[in-house]
Order: sequence, then structure tokens, then C-alpha cells
Amino acid sequence: SGSVKAGKMPEGEKMRQCKQEEEQKEKREGLIEFYSSYQELFQFFCSNTTIHGAIRLVCSKKNKMKTAFWSVLFFLTFGLMYWQFGILYREYFSYPVNLNLNLNSDRLIFPAVTLCTLNPYRYSAIREQLDKLDQITRQTLLDLYDYNMSLPQRDWSSSSAQRRSSRSLLHHVQRHPLRRQKRDNLVNLPGNSPSVDKNDWKIGFVLCNEHNDCFHQAYSSGVDAVREWYSFHYINILAQVPDAKALDESDFENFIYACRFNEATCDKANYTHFHHPLYGNCYTFNDNSSSVWTSSLPGINNGLSLVVRTEQNDFIPLLSTVTGARVMVHDQNEPAFMDDGGFNVRPGIETSISMRKEMTVRLGGSYSDCTEDGSDVPVQNLYSSRYTEQVCIRSCFQLNMVQRCGCAYYFYPLPSGAEYCDYTKHRAWGYCYYKLLAEFKADVLGCFRKCRKPCKMTEYQLSAGYSRWPSAVSEDWVFYMLSQQNKYNITSKRNGVAKVNIFFEEWNYKTNGESPAFTVVTLLSQLGNQWSLWFGSSVLSVMELAELVLDFIAITFILAFRWFRSRQKLSPPGPALSSHCQDNAAFQDEAPALSAPHRFTVEAVVTTLPSYNSLEPRGLSRGGEVGHE
Repeated sequence: SGSVKAGKMPEGEKMRQCKQEEEQKEKREGLIEFYSSYQELFQFFCSNTTIHGAIRLVCSKKNKMKTAFWSVLFFLTFGLMYWQFGILYREYFSYPVNLNLNLNSDRLIFPAVTLCTLNPYRYSAIREQLDKLDQITRQTLLDLYDYNMSLPQRDWSSSSAQRRSSRSLLHHVQRHPLRRQKRDNLVNLPGNSPSVDKNDWKIGFVLCNEHNDCFHQAYSSGVDAVREWYSFHYINILAQVPDAKALDESDFENFIYACRFNEATCDKANYTHFHHPLYGNCYTFNDNSSSVWTSSLPGINNGLSLVVRTEQNDFIPLLSTVTGARVMVHDQNEPAFMDDGGFNVRPGIETSISMRKEMTVRLGGSYSDCTEDGSDVPVQNLYSSRYTEQVCIRSCFQLNMVQRCGCAYYFYPLPSGAEYCDYTKHRAWGYCYYKLLAEFKADVLGCFRKCRKPCKMTEYQLSAGYSRWPSAVSEDWVFYMLSQQNKYNITSKRNGVAKVNIFFEEWNYKTNGESPAFTVVTLLSQLGNQWSLWFGSSVLSVMELAELVLDFIAITFILAFRWFRSRQKLSPPGPALSSHCQDNAAFQDEAPALSAPHRFTVEAVVTTLPSYNSLEPRGLSRGGEVGHE
């Protein structure tokens, strides 16, 4: 019995030692474990978080109604908060801007001023063809309206070459005749009288392509139709002259009688000249060709003052139907588009134009669709100037004109490798041009979508005042001085001269700038406000919520890993034990054999083994029962 007792005690010690090692191992594994279940995780979070209302989910768990109420309220509050978050994010990614208005006081750069005579010039190189066109127009008006237009007396004798040119012009004019036809909206309307008044006609001219597909370019006004028809043939005549735009037959002294800026006399170094097909000779003052004018003081005496001749010369009366001059104020390095921003000066009137400078600076990138210099616009700039929206639009039309019609429109710059349209070389260009113009106005060409506004713009807000000039009591000596100095010999004196004053109204100029209305700092501030409103929490509360999410993910991985290991333990071979615990394993494996009916007698007092459920042999009765056996 003593040998048995001595043999059993070491086994018990080994079992206790193995149990202690297992417990220590579990304690060591506890350092990397988070929580044993999701319930424990959420209970710990709700009991210790600084988010308002979360503790109610734990404190009221014995009252299911309160638990349900606080759960719905808690998650409803979360939903409302994140709904507000969505609104804030949507506003942030819409990139709103604030408009900043600044008033600046500084010496102002005087803008460029372009002045045109409103008298299209009859160049000597094309005078014979224009005379022939006038004769054809006279006969056309006589046939259509029984109007015999008077023409100036000229020498109609010409050489054989000129006669051939006249016959060619007549042939092309006959291909594009001016015609009248009944108004469509009057012919087919029910209830109208069958007889149509002879004045209920629309007038226009016929344009055809190479396949004899023709259409009638019609106008409601006969004046507009005649002027447009004459202008169409006039452009063809100009296009036939090589470098017609380079012809310089200007007469500055006969148009500008007096020029002063800041009480100082202007000279030829202060202006440049160009010819416009419809507005005649044009002169641009202060266009960066020389030193730029600056205005240190506002007022009429510190600006530009011009005395101009406004007599209507009968150079090309069918093109020019207005008496006076045309003025446009624009920035340097920008072309003068007289059709867009110009206005007319009346004869016998002093026109005083006050200016207010206004600068606009837009935010580019995601905030607006503006361009810095036009380099990112898919349209080639055909003008020798900086990018503007009008420059881009006209360049876009001209490039489409060259691509579709095979030639360039005479009013716009000539692209490289192209030539201006002329019906002696391009028979159907008129048909193509008017069809393309209709597509252009309807934005089928996409020019208005492609051409974006510049991010920096300078505009001048103009206001004009008018007064009679010269007055009745001073006109005698004024005209006398003009006749002595400028050889002014116009019969209708009052309708032959005008005065123009252009000046800054005030020293200040306005700058309209943009700044981001919703920055990252603003977004974080608004998000914090919403978080504090709904939960009364801080940044650390957000970190607690982030920790909850990370713990949830970690527990999910740990539970999945434990499930995977438990699946592996069910299939042999099992995991290896430590060396000194292998005997216990052998004892556990041999233990089922003890369940067989073996009888043995223990004479000494037998001490039973400690009861460990994990080491209890399957089928083995308690120690006390074995002793009785």
C-alpha cells in the first residue's frame, strides 16, 4: 500500500502543475484578446463611453421597454446626424464661393479707345469693280422697286481687262440675284383674302451649292436685304485683292481734327490704324504700341478729348447708312469688336463718356469653368492678342468655316494655309457660310460651350452725357478756326463735326474677387457642430467610436480563428503536449481500459485523486466506489 501511495502522489502533482501551466498560458493569451463576445464589447462601450445616451442602453436593460425606447432614440439620432453630414459633404463638393468686393484707389491705366469713321472706303485697287457693282445694284433696285438710284458721275470707260472683270462680276451677281417672294405666313393662313397686297413680300437673295441645292436668304426689311446682298458681293471683291487688309489709305488729319490727353496733344505715336470693311478707317489710341497712358485724377480734363469729322462721304452709300462715328472702349491687348461693344457718336453733339473700371477675378479649378490664358481651351487663337471669350468664339467659327467650306470668312483672321472666300474660286461658299452661320447661332458647332470665360477680366462701365456742340453763340468762331487750321469747308457745318470726351468718373475702381466658401477647416467645424448638437461629444468621443469599430473587427477575426482551430482539434492528430504532461495524456488514453471489471485490494488507506473534470476517465466511477470494490 505504501508503494501505491508513493506512486500516485507524483501523478497528482503533475496534474496540478499542468493545470497551472494551462491557466498561465490562458493569462498570457489574454493580453492579445479583446473581449469574449460581442455582448461584452457593447456592454463595456456603453458603460464607459462619453457619448451621451449610450449608458441608457445598459442601465435600462432590465426594462425592455426603456431599452427599446433608448435604442430607437439612439440610432435615430445617429441617422439624423449622418443625414446632416451628407448635406455638409454635398455642399462642400459643390465648391461654393464667396464674392468679395474691394474698392481700390490707385493710378489707373487708361484703356484703349478705337474710333471708326462709319465710311467704308472705296480703295483705288477695287474702285472699278465697285463702280460696276453699283451699276448692277441700281438696275436691281429699279426692277424690284422702280427706284432709280443716283450714282456719282464717273468715267465709265475701261480697258479690256477691266471689262472682263466686269463681265465676271456680272456673272456671279446673276448667280446670286436679289429677289422678292410672297410671305409664307400670309399665303397659307385661312381667312386671308385671296389677293395679297404687293407690299406683303419678303426680299432676299438666292444661294446655291455645287449640286444646285439652293435656298432663299430672306429678310423682313428690304433695307437689310439690300445691304446684306451688297455686302456679300463687296466681301468677294475685297477677297480678290491680295493683302487688301494691308492697304493703308487713311487720312488721319482729315478725320481727327483735335486730340488731347491729360491736356497734352496727341501725336501719331499714340494711335494705330486698321480698316474695317463696314466701319471704314479705324484708329486705336493707347493700344500698347507706345507708352501706356495713365490717369492720376478723374474728371473730363484728365481724359481723352477728340474733335472728329462726321461728314457722310458717299464712298459706298449702300453699306454705310449712318452718319457720325463709332467709338469703343476696350482693354489693351484685346481686339476691337466694333459690332459688340461699340456705340455711335452723333454729329453736332458733344458726347461725354465717363468710365468706371471693374476687375473680375474668378477661382479656377473645381470652383468654376474659367481659363487662365486659354491654353486649356480646345480652340486655336487666331488673333494676335490675349485670350478673351469673343476671341475664342470667332476663332472657333473661322476654323469651322475653313474645315466645312474650304475657305475663310473675310471679317476674321486668316488661319495658316487657308485663303479668304471668293466665289471666283469657291463657287458655293455663300451657301456653305449661311448654313454654317445658322448652326453657329444654334450652338450646333459647340463654340459657345468650348469657349470659356477668362479667370481675370477687366471691364469698363460706361455712361454717356450729350450736349449741343458747338453752341449757337459759339459756332461761328469755332467753325472759322477749324476752317483755318484744318481746312474745314463743309456746307452743313453742324452735321459735319462732333466732339468726344472719355474720362474716368472717379479714382476708385472695383475688384470682384472669389474665395472658397467651404474649406476643409469649415467642413471640420460644421461636422463638429453637428456631432456636439446631437451627442454633446468631442473629438475623443469620435476616437472612442473608432475604437469600437476596430474592436468589433478584431473580435470578429478572433472568433473566426477560434472556430477554425476548434474544427482542426476534432480531426487527428491532436496538438502536442508538453513533455512532462505526456504521461497524463497516456494516463488519459489508458483510463478507458480501467472501466473493464478488474478487481484489486488495497490494504492501506487509499487517498483519492483530485477531481478534475478534464482528466476524469470516461466510464470510471468515483474513487470511493473503487475503494469499496
